Amino acid sequence: MKKVMLKTTLSLAVAMASSHVFASGFALNEQDVAGMGTGFAGRSSSADNASTVYGNPAGMARLEGQQITGGVAAIDASTDIKDASGTGTARGSNKGDMVPFTGVPFGFYTNKLNDQWAIGFGVYAPFGLVTDYEKGYQGRSFGSYSKVSVITLQPTVSYAFNDRVSIGFGPTINRISGKLESDLSFNPALQDTNVTIKGDDTALGFNVGVLVQATDTTRVGLTYHSKVSYKLKGHTEVTAPTATAGLIASGRYDASLKIDTPESWDASVTQDLSDAWKVYGGATWTRWSRLKEITVNNEGVTAANGVAAPGVIGQINEPQNWHDTWAYALGTSYQVTKQVVLRTGLTWDQSPTNNTDRSPRIPTGDRTIFSVGLGYAVMDNMTVDLAYSYLKEEPVKINKANNLGSYSAKYENSANGFGLGVTYKF
Repeated sequence: MKKVMLKTTLSLAVAMASSHVFASGFALNEQDVAGMGTGFAGRSSSADNASTVYGNPAGMARLEGQQITGGVAAIDASTDIKDASGTGTARGSNKGDMVPFTGVPFGFYTNKLNDQWAIGFGVYAPFGLVTDYEKGYQGRSFGSYSKVSVITLQPTVSYAFNDRVSIGFGPTINRISGKLESDLSFNPALQDTNVTIKGDDTALGFNVGVLVQATDTTRVGLTYHSKVSYKLKGHTEVTAPTATAGLIASGRYDASLKIDTPESWDASVTQDLSDAWKVYGGATWTRWSRLKEITVNNEGVTAANGVAAPGVIGQINEPQNWHDTWAYALGTSYQVTKQVVLRTGLTWDQSPTNNTDRSPRIPTGDRTIFSVGLGYAVMDNMTVDLAYSYLKEEPVKINKANNLGSYSAKYENSANGFGLGVTYKF
């Protein structure tokens, strides 16, 4: 009982930590539709609209007056599961397509107070994960449903030393919540035992950046996104058929864990080739090697036979052995007319997972992303941006085992991303 419950609870921490990387494939790398069109190649150097609050806070110094940028990115993902097999009670279907159509909104505001100071504010979702497998999925004991979301509020200030150099800083207030389910099959003849975990926390972090106009045609930016330390509290709820008496009992138990999401550095350059052409290049490093193992505590667990278990069952360590990752992007934009700009980009993004520890909740691998975009100035003070991205991941393997059996499969993931954004200046 202890082993089953704690490993299920542990999946909540793994899903939270991995969602930022997994988002590159399925949900949340998009906080700016204009940047989405260039594959986010110039995220820390472009400073084209109010979304620079996230991309590089120092970029607010470049924006005149007041600006509002808002929009939504939608993700349509698909998965092909092949070569699935299992032992013990791991039987069932492998349909894939477990990621529902998902929309991710965002909004930013900036206000240039004078030649030196600017302020801004952002509301966005930096992390997110949704997977919802079909009833009877073969790997359901390792994860049948996962939903984790983070909403971030970021007040921001920037200061320009001169026309060439500016800096920016913004504390982040991050609210995380998650729900995960596993369906445990102790006996093929019995109804599955459902284990549902819910938890949430609020934690602080910060973003800081510097922007340098190196020459009249070259702009360089560097942004640091801090780690965020969560102390998640919630509960584990077990719904078991009575026929499993002696194996696992129905009940609701307190659960807690601590986890840090990693820091990242983003560097990019924006180069003007002419009045019409711009090229962008960028690289992002993320310190995923922080996630070596996770310790989980369950409290108040009672044995199925009615004999009280120890008050705290935990300090259970499970290895993850993730590694640091790099993402690289190249992009370009062409100003067709005064009103119309076209964009395109290509991104290569590493995954931190490995074949030994990868979970059905996070079946992600290295990915390549192709993007195109369009910006249209409908008025002098309003621009509408559209973007489309196609993502293809390398095939990855899942190999998991617990005391109920094992599950292995090959996953091939792809996704279509759509973005709509509006920037209004006043």
